[in-house]
Amino acid sequence: MKKFLVVGLGNIGPEYAETRHNIGFRVADQLVQDLGGSFESQKLGSVAWTKLKGQSIVVLKPNTYMNLSGKSVNYWMQQEKIPLEQILVITDDIHLPFGTFRIKASGTHGGHNGLRHIQETLHTAQYDRFRFGVGAEFGAGKQVDYVLGQWTAHEQIGLAIRMDSAVEAIKTWALEGSSRAMNRFNGPMPEPGV
Repeated sequence: MKKFLVVGLGNIGPEYAETRHNIGFRVADQLVQDLGGSFESQKLGSVAWTKLKGQSIVVLKPNTYMNLSGKSVNYWMQQEKIPLEQILVITDDIHLPFGTFRIKASGTHGGHNGLRHIQETLHTAQYDRFRFGVGAEFGAGKQVDYVLGQWTAHEQIGLAIRMDSAVEAIKTWALEGSSRAMNRFNGPMPEPGV
């Protein structure tokens, strides 16, 4: 039986709950709900131990705030004895149009502070990541306000459509590998009714 670590990045606290920067937490919540698990407050994060077709999936929401995410990821990797190739980090991405998925086997942090800290802490960028596009509808100097801003009503509808696909993408990643997940799920959000 393989064991996987799925990490949803975000910031703790009710003021951040519905922000674009917390899409990692939101996807993690949906995954755990789908798998019939529940989060427990643990050292450096909220953790859920779940099962999927005989595989063990540990789902983590770090409580270190985004900029120190690597501390929590590293701790739970060691605690659960999960190798680097069985880790998936879910994060928001302003470089992708809203609702677009980009699953990658490795890559740069792309300016994302959560990924930057994970890379610095693990001393490698060779881990899988699931980038969830949040768009870039902001003016010069307004990036922080945008990612820490609330979803619009239109975006909330789009998110509801995309959440099931996000969970299916993670399941495919765990059961069939990152290449299969990329081929099936990378790309823009489908139009309603398609």
